[in-house]
Amino acid sequence: MPVGYGPAVKVAIAFDHRGVRLRDSVLEALAGHSVVDLGTDTDAVRIDYPDKAREIGEAILRRDAERGVFVCGSGVGASVAACKLPGIRAAICHDVYSAHQGVEHDDMNVLCLGSEVIGPSLAADLVRAFLAARFAGGEPYVGRLRKVEAMERQMSNG
Repeated sequence: MPVGYGPAVKVAIAFDHRGVRLRDSVLEALAGHSVVDLGTDTDAVRIDYPDKAREIGEAILRRDAERGVFVCGSGVGASVAACKLPGIRAAICHDVYSAHQGVEHDDMNVLCLGSEVIGPSLAADLVRAFLAARFAGGEPYVGRLRKVEAMERQMSNG
C-alpha cells in the first residue's frame, strides 16, 4: 500500500507529556486531513495517559473524529487505556504493516505510538499508512469484529 494516499480523514490527536516529542512529526503527517487537536504541546506538566485516552475515545464515539492517533512514551499505556472504552479498537503499531493491516482486518480506530520507541520519520510513515487504510469488510473480518463487539457488550453488562 502506498503510504500517504487516500481520502482525507477527520482525526483526533492526543499526546501525554512523554509523547509530545513526536508531536511535530505527527502533525506534519496529517497534512490534508482535518485535525481535532486534544493536546498536549509541552512536556512541562505531567499529563496522565488515561485522561487523554478518554478524550480521544470520546471524540471518536461522539463522531467528532473518525480515527485517532495517541502518543505516550511506550504506546502501551495509551493502547491499554483507550481499549477500555467500548467501540474503541486501539493498538500499538511500530511497523507500517501493522498500522495499515490493523485497520484493514480489525477496523482499528486508534493508532498508538511510543515516543521512546520510534523516531519522527517512522512515526510519520505509520500515521500515513494508518489513515490511508480502509476496513476490508466481508468475512471473516466482519464476523470477528462482531465477536469483539459481543465481548464488549457482555463485559459491560456484568
